[in-house]
Amino acid sequence: MDRRNFLRAIALTGAAFSVKQSGALTLLSQKASSAGTSLKYDLVAVMGGEPELMFRKAIAEMGGMAQFVKKGYRVVVKPNIGWDKKPEMASNTNPQLVGEIVRQCYKAGAKEVVVLDHTCNEWRNCYTNSGIEAQAKAAGAKMLPANEASYYREIDLPKGKKLKSTKVHEAILDCDVWINVPVLKNHGGAKMSIAMKNHMGIVWDRRFFHANDLQQCIADVCTLEKAAVLHVVDAYRLLKNNGPQGKSEADAVLAKGLFISQDIVAVDTAATNFFNNVRAMPLESVAHIGNAEKLNLGSTKLEKLKIKKIKL
Repeated sequence: MDRRNFLRAIALTGAAFSVKQSGALTLLSQKASSAGTSLKYDLVAVMGGEPELMFRKAIAEMGGMAQFVKKGYRVVVKPNIGWDKKPEMASNTNPQLVGEIVRQCYKAGAKEVVVLDHTCNEWRNCYTNSGIEAQAKAAGAKMLPANEASYYREIDLPKGKKLKSTKVHEAILDCDVWINVPVLKNHGGAKMSIAMKNHMGIVWDRRFFHANDLQQCIADVCTLEKAAVLHVVDAYRLLKNNGPQGKSEADAVLAKGLFISQDIVAVDTAATNFFNNVRAMPLESVAHIGNAEKLNLGSTKLEKLKIKKIKL
């Protein structure tokens, strides 16, 4: 994205980057308070920098990683590593961002940080060629496989409409907290692949999703009791066309953005609004976002949230 289009994107995104300083506590703020955290903002958006710097700025505005990761915690960082593609393709989460999140977890006192994804292509190649394995290990994390059913345990989803139970990776179920780190991209079936869609990388049987109302199942899986403590949307490079894996580097756009929130509906809403500046994608067409709002998982009403915009 060149400078002119970048500035246009910032201007057109509108409410996604407004800051509301007054009013009653949002549902998100109430959840944060009950969890022992006190957040200044419901969502932080950073534009114009490199992945590591954007995350440092964003997490600082959220009160620091220590708000979410306590001393001695076992942490799972869950990027999108689904495809055997190089970083320039924007098929997977930016590896530099993953490495920085791991470093920040250890800085906050984490005992152990692991990184995993149930990949679509052969998992070893995905971990290596995405660049994520090298960055994660350099930061001190362990890479866990997710390619066998024995790694998963059945859980109930009593709030789900279509998806009433599913098998979730044991690392997610056993950790103290997990951090959801999707890349912003187009998806042929789900329309958009962001924070909610990234949950399909923690479950075993994804065929059920595709056969039983994909958009509702994506919302349903996000009702799991072990919710991510933080959602970090990588929009450094976004995949504009031919998602979820892309065909060439021409499908990717260098957008240099990042969104961070505890509200999965709000962060997917803001990221979709941002995506609209490079390709039309009406929010209502991404049905799982609205479905999740109906399940009380968050809010699409960004104008009612406290949002901080940072331009580097």
